[in-house]
Amino acid sequence: MRFTKPAWVMHKDSAMRGDEKRVSMFSCHVHPDGSRIATGGLDAKVRIWSTKPILNHASELSGRPPKSLCTLTMHTGPVLVVRWAHSGRWLASGSDDEIVMIWDLDPTAKGKVWGSDEVNVEGWKPLKRLVGHESDVTDVAWSPGDRYLASVGLDSAVLIWCGFTLERLRKIDQHQGFVKGVCWDPVGEFLATGSDDRSVRIWRTTDWELEAEVKKPFDHSPGTFFRRLSWSPDGAHITASNATNNDGYVFIAAVISRNSWTSEISLVGHENTVEVAAYNPHIFLRDPSQPVTAPNICSVVALGADDRAVSVWQTKAPRPLIVAKDVFERQIMDLSWAADGLTLYAVSSDGTMAVFSFDVTELEGIAPQSAQEQYLKRFGFVPPPLPDGFSHQVPVDFSKSRSTSRITPPPSPRAQGQDFGSAAPATVRTGGEQVHTLVAKRKPKKRIQPTFTGSLSGAVPSSSVNGINSSKLPPSTVPSNSLSGAPPRSFHDVPSSNTVPISVPSTSALALSVSQPFGESASGFGLGLNTGETTEDFPMDLNGEVRISSLDTTAQGAKGKRRAGDEVDDRIATKARTLGGDRVRETIPVRPIAVRSAAPLAIASLLNDPTGLGGRLEPPQLVTYLKAAVEGSDDIFEGRNAEGDDPHEVIFVSGKQTQWLDYLPSPILALTATSTFCAVAMQDGSLNVYSHTGRRLMPALSLGVPCHTLTGSKHVLLLLNVTGMLFVWDVRKQAAKFPPTSISPILAGSPNLNIVSIAVRPNGAPVVQLSDGVAQSYDPALLTWTKLSEPWWAEGSDAWQGRQRTNMQTTARGPVALVEGAVSERMGVDSSRAEKVRPAWWSAALTLGHLESKLHAAKALDSPQEYKQALLLYAKRIADEGFRAKAEELVKELFGPVYWRPNRDDSWSPTTLGMPKRDLLKEVLNIFVRSKTLTKLGQDWQDIMKRAQNGD
Repeated sequence: MRFTKPAWVMHKDSAMRGDEKRVSMFSCHVHPDGSRIATGGLDAKVRIWSTKPILNHASELSGRPPKSLCTLTMHTGPVLVVRWAHSGRWLASGSDDEIVMIWDLDPTAKGKVWGSDEVNVEGWKPLKRLVGHESDVTDVAWSPGDRYLASVGLDSAVLIWCGFTLERLRKIDQHQGFVKGVCWDPVGEFLATGSDDRSVRIWRTTDWELEAEVKKPFDHSPGTFFRRLSWSPDGAHITASNATNNDGYVFIAAVISRNSWTSEISLVGHENTVEVAAYNPHIFLRDPSQPVTAPNICSVVALGADDRAVSVWQTKAPRPLIVAKDVFERQIMDLSWAADGLTLYAVSSDGTMAVFSFDVTELEGIAPQSAQEQYLKRFGFVPPPLPDGFSHQVPVDFSKSRSTSRITPPPSPRAQGQDFGSAAPATVRTGGEQVHTLVAKRKPKKRIQPTFTGSLSGAVPSSSVNGINSSKLPPSTVPSNSLSGAPPRSFHDVPSSNTVPISVPSTSALALSVSQPFGESASGFGLGLNTGETTEDFPMDLNGEVRISSLDTTAQGAKGKRRAGDEVDDRIATKARTLGGDRVRETIPVRPIAVRSAAPLAIASLLNDPTGLGGRLEPPQLVTYLKAAVEGSDDIFEGRNAEGDDPHEVIFVSGKQTQWLDYLPSPILALTATSTFCAVAMQDGSLNVYSHTGRRLMPALSLGVPCHTLTGSKHVLLLLNVTGMLFVWDVRKQAAKFPPTSISPILAGSPNLNIVSIAVRPNGAPVVQLSDGVAQSYDPALLTWTKLSEPWWAEGSDAWQGRQRTNMQTTARGPVALVEGAVSERMGVDSSRAEKVRPAWWSAALTLGHLESKLHAAKALDSPQEYKQALLLYAKRIADEGFRAKAEELVKELFGPVYWRPNRDDSWSPTTLGMPKRDLLKEVLNIFVRSKTLTKLGQDWQDIMKRAQNGD
């Protein structure tokens, strides 16, 4: 087996300037012909890469074929899943923007990617947006033969789409939790879905009703990012991720048997939850000399887990074929086998890809594809008929196959035998699907109108929702001007992977739709939405100029000239007018208000609460008067709740002067004010954000349920609602710092655990202080909660400062010191506590662990000085103990690659928290040189530092 990690396969953070940051990859899938692989990531992009440079070092060095083929940028949220159709002609992607996008090859779309220096060697255009999910789309899957497409998401719904017309056929909403995995039976008889309701459900494709529900191995399964499951190529088993044994203490992948739908087999060995399972697409024979029968068949399945390990199992052996540990720095998100069955691709949330290439002798016994298809016919399932006139098979003219340029992937499926000269659309009904086969009709133009002749990637047809067929166009029903008359090619007639073909005829009706005159009805090119009204042509000035006569500033009916004495001199100081400034301010006593209607607060209890917090978070007490002081000033932001029918209001006061006010439709629960904005949370779950002049900086946010906590810092706003969902926004950028996340992972440990306080740092890091003394923060890069500090370190760490009372002012202390001080006060940690008998290495182990934790906390809270202080203390303790291995690892981490140069190697960042790492290393080496045990190590690295600075 050969292993490689191509560093150039990456998704980048577009917000980073100069020093590009690698962001998480959530999904990957290999094209059926093996020539390319698609990936989806946190940057909201789909990227398509050549596989030959990944597998062949010579190809990587030569740059042929190009490494990056295309970057697709139509999604507005992280792309959580990408899946090629079995035909290879379409690519489906799902995102947390709630959209499933279908992509098609477009030879006119190649060129430079807008807003970046990247170049698309080949073009893929959005063929259709499949609208229907109400939350993140977590997984999609094509059925055998691409007859159907299934998509699942965090709205707990399973949507079934036609694989040809791309119209929605069915919505299954029987799951009681987020659905995070879906797979098809290779026979085509069943569909399986995995959900956070701790079940795998099997659905019949004949009537889309429930066949079976499997719960036993998932009773204690924890929450994971995905629950990707896979069906074996012989149709006999489903391997489901995120299962457990022994009441949740043993992490396994559960193997569910067909027909009985029970799980008697477990794949045990991973040290953390299994995130994804992926079967090799081939059937393997135990004895290749024997026929393809059930006793002679076995399968190969790969597992990826949160323990950063990948394992490959063969069903004929009790132990895994390989276990690759520490392949990634974070959890595995997706796995994909190449069609040859010998190459496995894996991606991780650390933003890297790993590739495992097996030899034929290692995975021996691959059955021929024809034998596999013949074996599946034994199940006797007859798939439903295709929509009339549609096929994914493109006819091949073999007589011209040698003289015609080869392309891969081939053109998109088209309706067979279609007459483009026909004037009227034909409607075909088949199996509950309504298929419109439409052709182009041109209307006579009334006058010359400007037309758009370029490529408009934003005009993407959308799928029908709620019975409205927004676009029934089957692919390829409108010919492009680029049709050359060359015969269509078969999908299997493809060149080798070192050829990047781009001369494929366009098959979209998009060019026709954008070239219509502005005054013509859209129904002219087949959308079929007739409102019964006539569209009139209105003259307009295309240059956007405004006539001078329209800028008349005199009052209507005013006559004569203005006299010189009537003019106002702007230099004379006048009192600025303010909204509500002339109103006398009244003092309002603070008293609680009885809730007049329980409906707003009852929403939270009626919601499906997957967090299990069970009402432990309550909204603030409703009172008549609230106020928040503005950071760095004497200004006050006030909230006043009316007890009668009067409106509720917020007021911004500077000194004794009301600067502005606003009336609100719902009672005020919480206020916060920073140096840049003010925010108010209301009982109906809405949130308003204002500038200091009273302008709404963001649209009113509808969060659905009341808030529990509202706080801010500089440009950052934090809100925790009563269902436990945490939101953090950058008000200046009008964007979320990370997707809404639940606090249930940090509260689920005990029913008596509560939140003591919540704050937010200017970098967007939340700081949650719990009643057990632990301080937590959420890391958007790791997609998990992390411990900032805990009372455990006070038990033996020599570096614990929280228990030492000092006279230092709070303003002079860093955020990490404040957190540790709060931990000490909460738990009553005292340095004079009774000494206990401890193991020999107790103090050294806890001190080093505490300092390492403190380094991570300083990074999370963006505190450079505390990071440097903890680093030097850590270096001194390592030197005092003589731990050479730890010292060498620390030095190499700070020094980086020996021949590192800016803009040449992106795998290492030269700074941390704005401080050059090699400057920090100089101070660390000075500590090592002065020590008794690491003097030689420090001197050697000082020499290397000098040579590196001199360019030797």
